[in-house]
Amino acid sequence: MSSYFTDLAQQYIDGEWRPGTGSWDIIDFNPYDDEKLASITIATTDEVDQAYRAAARAQKEWAATNPYARRAVLEKALRLVEEREREITEVIIAELGGTHVKAGFELHLVKEFLRESIHLALRPEGQILPSPGEGKENRLFRVPVGVVGVISPFNFPFLLSVKSVAPALALGNAVVLKPHQDTPIAGGTLVAKIFEDAGLPGGVLNVVVTDIAEIGDAFLEHPVPKVISFTGSDRIGRHVATVCAAHFKRSVLELGGNSAIVVLDDADLDYAVDAAVFSRYVHQGQVCMAANRVLVDRSVAEEFTRKFVAKVTSLKVGDPRDPRTVIGPLINSTQANDVSAAVEQALAEGATALVRGTTSGNLVSPSVLTDVPAGSALLRQEVFGPVAFLIPFDGEEEAVRIVNDTPYGLSGAVHTADVERGVAFARQIDTGMFHVNDGTVHDEPLVPFGGEKHSGIGRLNGETTVDAFTTLKWISVQHGRSGFPF
Repeated sequence: MSSYFTDLAQQYIDGEWRPGTGSWDIIDFNPYDDEKLASITIATTDEVDQAYRAAARAQKEWAATNPYARRAVLEKALRLVEEREREITEVIIAELGGTHVKAGFELHLVKEFLRESIHLALRPEGQILPSPGEGKENRLFRVPVGVVGVISPFNFPFLLSVKSVAPALALGNAVVLKPHQDTPIAGGTLVAKIFEDAGLPGGVLNVVVTDIAEIGDAFLEHPVPKVISFTGSDRIGRHVATVCAAHFKRSVLELGGNSAIVVLDDADLDYAVDAAVFSRYVHQGQVCMAANRVLVDRSVAEEFTRKFVAKVTSLKVGDPRDPRTVIGPLINSTQANDVSAAVEQALAEGATALVRGTTSGNLVSPSVLTDVPAGSALLRQEVFGPVAFLIPFDGEEEAVRIVNDTPYGLSGAVHTADVERGVAFARQIDTGMFHVNDGTVHDEPLVPFGGEKHSGIGRLNGETTVDAFTTLKWISVQHGRSGFPF
């Protein structure tokens, strides 16, 4: 077991590693075999306050630091991730139940986002704007918001922490990070250790490992943070947005999805099968962009279904430490039970199981269901696990209607031999992202990432990250004398 689970099972506040002072511990378990990885005494509201106060004190000096010096810290963090890939992979496999493929995918994206953050340190630019007033000079400054609170989820914890933490730091902010209680190391203290070793001054990044049962809304309501970056469910996201609005804070919300991959009548079916299986079953389906729904034109549905089922049944389920494993465990028993219940509900409603998954502990093998009634709530919600709903359709108009019939609007994909036909289809879908002849699971450092409807508010990546973690300040200079009416 990685030494990270013993060395990093603490709070990281104001540049110091220390235990929490709460009255109970968060126990970090391996979701595959229930091995106890770490025990972390939770942070209290006092420690949340200490973390935010430390961030506020450290931020001004960090913002005043030469951006080339800030860039150097990010460069060192990237080198450390590259040097420690083996250990980080072990953490992802043990703490998340991630497979080797999933760990490699996550690490690749972390490195890409760190590379982009290196450039972000030098990106903010000011402007001189014209004025209708004689002798008036308008200077527009882009400045850090100050302190950013980051709440990361359990499915891609290392990536989705770094994705907000690194650019916020590069742009001159300080950060307090609260990882999900199921992934406190990969999503929290591991990130702190990398930046500490990269030379980040104490207090600029703080990590509090805690639980809502202990701190309530203290993380959101604290007067110090100006922006809260949250990744998680739409149910919790709605609450985060409400609390932030009540306290005049900006929220950036990356929430759930119910994506569809659509196979038109002229698609390359073998390629579409590969894309659909990856889009649904990567990391056991615990991905906000996963293709819950697989829509296939009725004229090719029989052939596609046969090939899709064959590929799904070939996926190896089991120990994520085995490099051959494709489907590892879900993060905890609650998730496993919820997925099993969704399958049972679909069957009770009249669905047909082309592949019927089984549940053993947190291991849930893939299911493929068809004939799910059109009015079923399951088709409109997110199922966070290895269950695919196959839905035939007659013509593009019907496909568009089905894809849009959900409260979510995050990602999606369409397969067709005619690229422009695919683009025309994509433009009719109410999502923040859509892909032609590819999978539904994508994230790139320069392209705005985010959803519509219940899938979130705001965007991250590239220039949208600059917008998220900075603000604009107008300073005018009057050369000569202004005239006043009295």
